[in-house]
Amino acid sequence: MQKQKQKQKQKQTGRLTMSRTFTLDDLKRILLEGSGAPDGTGLDGDVLDTDFADIGYDSLALLETASRVEREYGIELDETVVGDATTPRALLDAVSAHLVAQAA
Repeated sequence: MQKQKQKQKQKQTGRLTMSRTFTLDDLKRILLEGSGAPDGTGLDGDVLDTDFADIGYDSLALLETASRVEREYGIELDETVVGDATTPRALLDAVSAHLVAQAA
């Protein structure tokens, strides 16, 4: 029922909304692009709940990552999102929440 309403709304507004997801692979790619580290510094293994500082990414790297995410996904992240997201899981959850809100 929900999908029917969404399709009807899209027809009425003439817009086609695209549902995007933000995965750990997306985050890893963006972190690597921003850092320029060819070896994937600290991103091997189970890093979802590891502090960014422990895997070699400081606040400047995270600001660059947030900027790249905003441009690529067309969202705006609050400054507090980056400061509060101390692990990859926290950043994934925050970006995903913004994407869901944008699609609504």
